Amino acid sequence: MTRYTVHVRDEWLTVPCRDSSYTIQWLGLEALKRYIKNKPDNGGIKSVKDVSFIARRCQGQGLLDGDDTIEDVLEDNDFVELVIEGDTMSPDFIPSQPGTSHLYPSVERIPSETGTTTYREPEDYIFLDGNSLTSTDLVNLGRGLYKIKLTQEAQNKVMQSRELLDTIVKENRVVYGITTGFGKFARTVIPVSKLKELQENLVRSHSAGVGSPLSPERTRMLLALRINVLAKGHSGVSLETLHAMIEAFNASCLSFVPEKGTVGASGDLAPLSHLALGLMGEGKMWSPKSGWADAKYVLEAHGLKPISLRPKEGLALINGTQMITSLGAEAVERAQAIARQADIVAALTLEVLKGTTKAFDSDIHVLRPHPGQTEVALRFRSLLDSDHHPSEIAESHRFCDRVQDAYTMRCCPQVHGVVNDTINFVKDIINTEINSATDNPMVFSERGETISGGNFHGEYPAKALDYLAIGVHELASISERRIERLCNPSLSELPAFLVNEGGLNSGFMIAHCTAAALVSENKVLCHPSSVDSLSTSAATEDHVSMGGWAARKALRVVEHVEQVLSIELLAACQGIEFLRPLRTTTPLEKVYDLVRTVVKPWIKDRFMSPDIEAVHRLLLDQKVWNVAEPYIEKYHMEHIPESRPISPTAFSLESPTSPRKRVRL
Repeated sequence: MTRYTVHVRDEWLTVPCRDSSYTIQWLGLEALKRYIKNKPDNGGIKSVKDVSFIARRCQGQGLLDGDDTIEDVLEDNDFVELVIEGDTMSPDFIPSQPGTSHLYPSVERIPSETGTTTYREPEDYIFLDGNSLTSTDLVNLGRGLYKIKLTQEAQNKVMQSRELLDTIVKENRVVYGITTGFGKFARTVIPVSKLKELQENLVRSHSAGVGSPLSPERTRMLLALRINVLAKGHSGVSLETLHAMIEAFNASCLSFVPEKGTVGASGDLAPLSHLALGLMGEGKMWSPKSGWADAKYVLEAHGLKPISLRPKEGLALINGTQMITSLGAEAVERAQAIARQADIVAALTLEVLKGTTKAFDSDIHVLRPHPGQTEVALRFRSLLDSDHHPSEIAESHRFCDRVQDAYTMRCCPQVHGVVNDTINFVKDIINTEINSATDNPMVFSERGETISGGNFHGEYPAKALDYLAIGVHELASISERRIERLCNPSLSELPAFLVNEGGLNSGFMIAHCTAAALVSENKVLCHPSSVDSLSTSAATEDHVSMGGWAARKALRVVEHVEQVLSIELLAACQGIEFLRPLRTTTPLEKVYDLVRTVVKPWIKDRFMSPDIEAVHRLLLDQKVWNVAEPYIEKYHMEHIPESRPISPTAFSLESPTSPRKRVRL
């Protein structure tokens, strides 16, 4: 026997089905019968036979024909939305697919036997121990590329800390958050018989966030990071609860987590409470199979049971900086990717504007040896060095009388360089935070005691992410000025706005305005949130980090930077068209060819937004970097003396997982 979960108005109803050759009409009528039975007034429905309805799958929201057989259009334990004629869509129903982040492409989707699409579960695992997860690992977990397992050492530590807490409860000791209330109620002792209710009430009352839900990718990151922190064995969570969280992650059962509501101390209480609430079988959950539904039904459909909280476990699940840190991990990974590609885009613009490469001479940068500046100058040389990559464009103006270029080209090593150094600084802080215990109180099983502290305070990642936003924004600021030089005929040898028949055609006129608008928005977003603090919890939590907003706006700043550089890359490639038949260097021609696989040259005006988005996708997928990186690395190896250390982050992103953590089972 199979069963299906059907949403009718404000109810989720389980409908068993003995024969999958029954029709969708039958399934809808059975659901309506159960709905009427649960309502004292029959839900205002006189007779099921008189009701007309439409049905659709929650996943993908595809409409279902009433005459179709169930086996042809649904899968076992599928979720269906029923809308009765005359009703508007139920306000309790949330669209199947929440807003998506701009993480790299998520889990591969493949056709099923029924003709619908399903998610292919990952086959590889990352082993978590609470000490060795990286921001790159976390982003890949968010993408759905891996499942999770615990190392044996982590399991042992978790069990040891739980044994201590069980002893504390058994001995009726008074310990904050275990046998007492929270915050202002820390001195209120709770009877042993109500300790389970205490933890459940904590999660429910703290689930007070607002706003749109996090995307599946970001919720996966949040859940994976919380699992990693609990795996350190200093939170007192039971191994059974931790395994239940891992099972939910591996099944991609993801709680409804509103993006707003955390002040970043005591940790990210509201979002982490929403995360825990779904695991308790309450509130909403999303999975690739169900779309949005009541959490208890989503868990049940995947063969999972809601977690039952033991003393201290509610506090263990919601106390920490994982919202700030998981979003920060995405921000810093995307920042690193766009910063590398910004050098390539700027180098192409310099070629189009017939700039000089003298400002990138290595002797200049030895005299001011900041690591980022040195690295960026080397990348420019690797892309533009005429001895390695002859450029017909460069040769065409070799003997011109220009002495030096505008700052937006000449000072790229200095401006782009400090962005790279900022990213590396922030990434170190984020990676430390990823593997830090941020609970309270901390459980020290080897000492046989719990200690209250302040590791939940989000100031470290909050300050770092404010700094990241300020640093990365400069890539857009300088890029917008280069776009102006490309579009302004008084600053280049190119047609106005990079189009023929100006006047009839406007070309890149408004694309430049878009870049200017994004840069202006960034100026406001770069105002640091971590300089603010509002006292909460009756002055118990009297200084907070505001790190949740720091993380969210850092992500928005990074996205704007990506979009501005997408416009510059489009404009630079369009500029190349007016210099033909002359060719630029080999690596930059490869970049031009890549762009032309998704965007045609501009002969006359056309709908531009899709072109910008297509190039944005190239940058998100790091295809621009992948095309140019072999040339950069080869040049690097040939020109850096062996005595000079090579930056570990100079060329390629950190490997997704180290061999000891990436396992196929």
